[in-house]
Amino acid sequence: MPQPSLTLPASGPESGTAAGRRRRLLEIAGAAAIAATYIFLVLTQPADIANGPASFSALVALGGFLLGAMLLIAAVLPVLPTSTLVLMPVALVLNVVLGQLMGNTGLPFYFDAIGTVLIAVLAGPAAGAATGALSSIVWSFFNPTVLPFAAGAALIGFLAGLAARAGLFRRFYLAPVAGFLTGILAGVISAPIAAFVFGGTAGVGTGAIVSAFRAMGDTLLAAITKQALISDPMDKAIVFAIAALLVYALPRRTTYRFPFVRRFRVLAGKAPVTAEA
Repeated sequence: MPQPSLTLPASGPESGTAAGRRRRLLEIAGAAAIAATYIFLVLTQPADIANGPASFSALVALGGFLLGAMLLIAAVLPVLPTSTLVLMPVALVLNVVLGQLMGNTGLPFYFDAIGTVLIAVLAGPAAGAATGALSSIVWSFFNPTVLPFAAGAALIGFLAGLAARAGLFRRFYLAPVAGFLTGILAGVISAPIAAFVFGGTAGVGTGAIVSAFRAMGDTLLAAITKQALISDPMDKAIVFAIAALLVYALPRRTTYRFPFVRRFRVLAGKAPVTAEA
């Protein structure tokens, strides 16, 4: 049987009107908090953010991104199954471990959003965005340079959820296409942070690409943007494909415990007999 949601379902007229509007307002507020924090970082270009939570800019970034993530979680809380509480920490660990490992290789990929996309496909755009932001926040305690990229991580989760809602995960070959397009947008968003806040990229492979473009006469922002448009679309295409494989590898009864999957018919195939329509 499907697991109950974390809160009691609303009943009466409020269930489709007032409660829905409250959730939408929380989603908008969460997105606004993340966007405002991103704009603050781009405009102020704080060089001290890499020093960890002790710096003022890091505290602002941490507070802004955390507030946004919490508002997004509050928005989806009434419709999340309890299994999400177990799956979300797993997704966070998967993001951090793979991202840290890939950052130490010479490959121009990240693989730090597989868990984010997995949650987004199962629970929707808001849950995906919250997972992406939380991943960057958790990771920043081990690597402070990751924190400013939380907005991009949230965007990836949001777009993955929209792709799942649109049915792009019903056909496996469409998932990498959605990932490729997501990577373009994510790369454009992350480039100003890498350029203005850090003056480059931290990864070995991505840094080599930036250096190559700089040697050809590009400005720093142009070089980083070109690198992002090369690395990010390919990375996200692979990430979306892996996330699709993971989702379809889960038992069908497990995936259909998620209201988002049932409501938008996210996955191909028929629902199990025991799952509620």
